[in-house]
Amino acid sequence: MKLKLAKLPDRIPVKMSILLAPSLAKWLSEYADFYAETYGSREEVAELVPFMLHAFLESDSAFKKWKKSAEVEALSGD
Repeated sequence: MKLKLAKLPDRIPVKMSILLAPSLAKWLSEYADFYAETYGSREEVAELVPFMLHAFLESDSAFKKWKKSAEVEALSGD
């Protein structure tokens, strides 16, 4: 029997640590300020960054094209 709902994806968060240049850390802090001013609620930079990265990757057409090509190759066994 086949369900309409596909198997749910892995939802266990992966913790990563990164080092940022002071100028980038400042920009991220300023972005959080801008976000708070825009939406009227403050979010910590650590809460915003995953969504910012997701939006960036979703908007990168060259990356999406490469990813699709890599998936096709994996399926074809090349």
